[in-house]
Amino acid sequence: MALTPDDVNTIARLARLDPSPAQREALLGQLNGFFDIVETMRAVDTGGVAPLYTPLSSVQEVALRLRDDVVTESNQREANQRSAPAVEDGLFLVPKVIE
Repeated sequence: MALTPDDVNTIARLARLDPSPAQREALLGQLNGFFDIVETMRAVDTGGVAPLYTPLSSVQEVALRLRDDVVTESNQREANQRSAPAVEDGLFLVPKVIE
């Protein structure tokens, strides 16, 4: 997929940028270079490759450091709201900022 100068103009307009013509040419080359890299990676057959959870696992055994998924906190709403200037029905009251 190769971008055209019109594509770069559209991208610049959407990003609210106003690059000079020289910068537009440079952007065109950089963006097309990026898409060339993506196409090269897309061409590689990765069908039999298992996903890695860390790059280190491809060269050595890595033990995952996982914790038990348990609740360690309790409901502290009242304690947290004690310092609030105004609370009603468990909700913080704030001044109106939109008229």
